Amino acid sequence: MNETVLIVEDEQKLATLLEEYLRHAEFSTCFLKDGEAVVPWVREHAPDLILLDLMLPGRNGLDICRDIRSFSNVPIIMITARIDEIDRLLGLDLGADDYICKPFSPREVVARVRTVLRRSTFRQESATRLVLDETSYTATIYGQALNLTTVEFKLLWLLHSQPGRLFSRAQLMARIYPDQRIVSDRTIDSHIKKLRRKLEAAVPDKELIHSVYGLGYRFDGA
Repeated sequence: MNETVLIVEDEQKLATLLEEYLRHAEFSTCFLKDGEAVVPWVREHAPDLILLDLMLPGRNGLDICRDIRSFSNVPIIMITARIDEIDRLLGLDLGADDYICKPFSPREVVARVRTVLRRSTFRQESATRLVLDETSYTATIYGQALNLTTVEFKLLWLLHSQPGRLFSRAQLMARIYPDQRIVSDRTIDSHIKKLRRKLEAAVPDKELIHSVYGLGYRFDGA
């Protein structure tokens, strides 16, 4: 069965063009243009990926993304004509997997869709090996307990929630310390270092958390 892409876009011509290219690439597509209709539709139909425009009648894409993330990890690619960096980062921080700016090539969109879906498949496969229990703050990998501190667990939970996504130190600090206490980049680096040691002790043949110099960290799966 073909994977289903939900296109949420109020420009009819653009939505039709995206549908044509995606169907040619052997995806099934659905189309919505009213922001108010998106969340109920996603709850009922569970698409494999969402192309979500930022500016929509009824509701904006950021609010929709936030609501969807409260009940689903469906991959979301934000589409926007606004190039303001804050909007881009906010969209990703709310749980979007990628973003693309108008004007764009439909072929590029298809390529992005394929890439994000591959990440999603990888995440689903990885989840069977690394088990995180948010109620007890416990983690096991291949059945072996990791004995994480609360901060280490939160970091692993966040990184594991979106494999392949690069999180900056600032994003990690904002999620781990929502009370906005003052902590330095070195604090995050120290916690990540200890977390990586515990993971390496359990799975010595795999590097699960990768650092990208000057940018941050990403989880590449167990």
